[in-house]
Amino acid sequence: MRRAIVEERVLQLGEVKYADLARELEVSEMTIRRDIERLEERGVARRVTGGAIAVTRKVDEPSFQTRLTDAMTGKSHIADAVVEMLLPGETVILDSGSTVLAVARALRGRDLGLTVITPSILAAVELSEEPGTTVIVTGGELRTGELSLVGPDAAETFAKYNADTYVAGVAGVDPERGLSDYHRGESAVKKAAMSGSDRVIVAVDSSKLGRSTLVNIAPASSADVIICDAADDDPIVLDLRRQGIDVVCIENSDAVPDQGTDVRQAPEASTVG
Repeated sequence: MRRAIVEERVLQLGEVKYADLARELEVSEMTIRRDIERLEERGVARRVTGGAIAVTRKVDEPSFQTRLTDAMTGKSHIADAVVEMLLPGETVILDSGSTVLAVARALRGRDLGLTVITPSILAAVELSEEPGTTVIVTGGELRTGELSLVGPDAAETFAKYNADTYVAGVAGVDPERGLSDYHRGESAVKKAAMSGSDRVIVAVDSSKLGRSTLVNIAPASSADVIICDAADDDPIVLDLRRQGIDVVCIENSDAVPDQGTDVRQAPEASTVG
């Protein structure tokens, strides 16, 4: 969690001082130096006298394999919390990306009887043998490395169906800039999925908070719920809540979000597909 906060500050501010981070996080400057060294190894930051500067540009998307291994524990807890918010029989759009892939894995064995629509080949494979689950894969062009489907055919798929919930993964969540992603094709698919869903759950690890990447997808308020592993008093979380956005902070615990505000009845089993 501390290293995720350090990375967030570097990306958000562009330049940080060891002394400032050490004071904020109540650790030694040597600890912060080691955290910055890890970020430098990953190409996120570069050390300078007394601190570090960000080297990640808005167009520099980390590889899928890197994202898959980063913050694995946090993503697992986020995924469990997302699954707890899904109702039996729903039609659910599962996005591409490493965090939503964790959601697909967390759905296995839950016996929710979902209809799942996804542009992610990996998510589809995860749920392909799940009893009672119908999986619909969008059309589109296969994106190398991500194994996601993009392009007009992928986006147009969501005009054909009405989904109860869209579980979205994004590269950035900023109170002012909103939801964003690195890739134009992925962003177009996300916009289409959002427009075809009654409810939008954004699932992100804390490193995405306060970050804005190349392509704007939608205002942050387009999310009905944002589920993350940030601290409950994180400044970005507080800013989002001041806008009236429901932000659920898991903090790598076994806590699950309160579903008391969700008064919808479980839908009848979908006959789609």
